[in-house]
Amino acid sequence: MSGKKRLKLLSPGRIYHVLSAQQFSKSELYGLFELADRIRKIAKTKDGLDFLQSILSHKRAVLYFAQPSTRTYLSFNNACQILGIKTSDMRSAGYSSEVKGESIEDTLETMHSYTDMIIMRHVEENLAEKAALMFNNSDKPIPIVNAGSGPHEHPTQALLDVYTLCRAFKGKVKNKTLAIIGDLKRGRAVRSLVYMLSNFDGIKFVFLSPEELKIPDDIRAYLLNEKISYEESDNLDKYIKKADVFYYTRIQDEYDKQHESKTIDYTTFYLKSALLRQMKPNAVILHPLPRRNEIPPEIDKDQRAWYWKQEVNGLWMRTALIAHIFKEDGYILNYK
Repeated sequence: MSGKKRLKLLSPGRIYHVLSAQQFSKSELYGLFELADRIRKIAKTKDGLDFLQSILSHKRAVLYFAQPSTRTYLSFNNACQILGIKTSDMRSAGYSSEVKGESIEDTLETMHSYTDMIIMRHVEENLAEKAALMFNNSDKPIPIVNAGSGPHEHPTQALLDVYTLCRAFKGKVKNKTLAIIGDLKRGRAVRSLVYMLSNFDGIKFVFLSPEELKIPDDIRAYLLNEKISYEESDNLDKYIKKADVFYYTRIQDEYDKQHESKTIDYTTFYLKSALLRQMKPNAVILHPLPRRNEIPPEIDKDQRAWYWKQEVNGLWMRTALIAHIFKEDGYILNYK
């Protein structure tokens, strides 16, 4: 598609980085989904899990999570363990020598010395790209995985989101209307999801948010350039019967400068139990989590609530991605 940035080609033929949702083609996505399905099936037996744990037992990874994380951190850590990778972690920049004045480049260079892969989440939105360029030019190129880049992108979240939609709709993601609800201005998961779903035909987006949290101009420009249909509204009721997917997000108030989110009324966008009766019977409700009040716990029992399945899918999708990075796809798919 036009406008695609194949960021993995920063180092053609040498190393595979995961930096942006835009780098994935439809065929590559389906290949990753097939690999994730195969891995989760193999892992059901001890023999299968022993096989998986032998594949990358000679590799090490650093998980550099300078922003708080529950699901992304745990799923990546467990994905590494499934493939036999030994991990080290740094859960905050406050535990590194950055607090002593060390540059971020020197911190990354130190991590690079000890590992075969860096999985990183950081408030600085272009740091993963910077690290990829640094190590492409080193004597030991290693893959960089963007596990969350400020308010900009979260490509592996988009991978597990689209994987979940494929499972929910039996592989038929095309011709779906997605209502994306919440903080669309600062939601990196939203941005990456829009990029990745542009691979599929007939996708229509409905962006539902308060005026202060509408999608940024660059996303509008991208959708117009790609000729992807979208609408913007602050009226959830108008679309409750029309959408195939309801993708909720929380208010991203960690990016507030002066607690401005506290002045925004978000309650009209909450998914109340009464609204479930108006939804399509095969609709899918997703949320990248953590949630607050936008989806009450009683909705968890509804068959259309897929967000906990979505969370589990993150483990298998990230395991498949790491195996793909190290070019072990064929070895796993041919396992008997």
